[in-house]
Amino acid sequence: MELAEKLEILADSAKYDVACTSSGVERAGRHGSLGSCSAAGICHSFTPDGRCVSLLKVLYSNACCYDCSYCVNRRTNDIPRATFTPRELAELTIGFYRRNYIEGLFLSSAVLGTPDRTMEAMISALRILREEYHFRGYIHAKAIPGADPLLVHQLGLLADRLSVNIELPSADSLHRLAPDKKRAAVLAPMRQIASETAQNRCELQRYHAAPQFAPAGQSTQMIIGASPESDRQILHLTESLYQKYSLKRVFFSAYLPVVQDSRLPALTTRPPLLREHRLYQADWLLRFYHFSAGELLNEDNPIFDPYLDPKCNWALLHPEYFPVEVNRASREELLRVPGIGPKSALRILRARKHQHRGLPELKRIGVVLKRAQYFITCDGYLGARGTRAEIAGALVDPKAFGVGVQQLSLDSFLPKALPDAAPALHQLTDQGMDPQKAAAELRQEAITCITRRM
Repeated sequence: MELAEKLEILADSAKYDVACTSSGVERAGRHGSLGSCSAAGICHSFTPDGRCVSLLKVLYSNACCYDCSYCVNRRTNDIPRATFTPRELAELTIGFYRRNYIEGLFLSSAVLGTPDRTMEAMISALRILREEYHFRGYIHAKAIPGADPLLVHQLGLLADRLSVNIELPSADSLHRLAPDKKRAAVLAPMRQIASETAQNRCELQRYHAAPQFAPAGQSTQMIIGASPESDRQILHLTESLYQKYSLKRVFFSAYLPVVQDSRLPALTTRPPLLREHRLYQADWLLRFYHFSAGELLNEDNPIFDPYLDPKCNWALLHPEYFPVEVNRASREELLRVPGIGPKSALRILRARKHQHRGLPELKRIGVVLKRAQYFITCDGYLGARGTRAEIAGALVDPKAFGVGVQQLSLDSFLPKALPDAAPALHQLTDQGMDPQKAAAELRQEAITCITRRM
């Protein structure tokens, strides 16, 4: 098989991994212009110092010996198969790098025979890059669950970031949909990476020349919508992973039906993109806003509100916390206010050392007053008064009204959590209604639902 054909197959197979972001656009080069876009193959990620880098996103092999029902590369799926050699992959990466197409490599793989054999091949490719070509670009590598700990250690010495995909939110779902994988085998390398990263940090403080082990830390990925776990279960697992394994990021991937299987949603099921979006918002609250999973969801409300982002929903459910006096509140109290983020909270704390802040000053600082004004006071004066419908209209999330973002009719999917939920937008558009008119109608229904719950 030609190298270009291998690249096409293995780059396309890698697009379902969301631990870094694909460009999502296919655009050919044009005479007289510079640059082009490829939907798969070139992706973007962020380094620990905040730089956005272009990566070659590819699998070492898609010839998998496992039969995970949700995976397009599973053993029983009839698709073209390809496998690089270590030198082919290394030379391909260097060729793209010299042409300034990429700044690094994102390398994952299906399980080629055994986890150890797969990891040995990946390590060989990275060793050629690092030691023979002296490549110093960013490398993100996926550790294969079940591989020998020594191989995980060697991979961590060659890569900037490691990740181990936890795949599904519960052991039961993993056993049912991926019988070849064991939860313990997934968690073992995560525990090892966390331990070795902490140990390496101490070594570097003593000896600056010590070899670095995965200096950019580790991440993981969960598939959302392929199994029946609630948002509450997923969020509690996410919080636990951050606390136990010091993860840098937990990535969520809305399940895209690619194979027919009775254990999975039908092929006609829409990917739960809005649910994925809500989980990312909640993940942000866990990492930067000092929220806990138990504050955002509980047994009575196990699913995120589709019309409100998690922070606005929390604010409406806790009126006793508001209004917050912006000129005396702590940073933690300011971060609970809808419309105030970490940067604007820090600016408020710095600015009020010199003088008290009013609404015009807050707006210049970067506070989103459209939402924040109903939850704050400035020297005892309310930011704004509004009816319940006005407050609901200010807080409702416009991203909830995009065609195809909801997986099911919320009336049938969430009868306990959202008794007044309006139908999903795609239901109205499927009936022939104009998308803009449907979005406006659904928005009004959403405001009515939120008002009833306030």
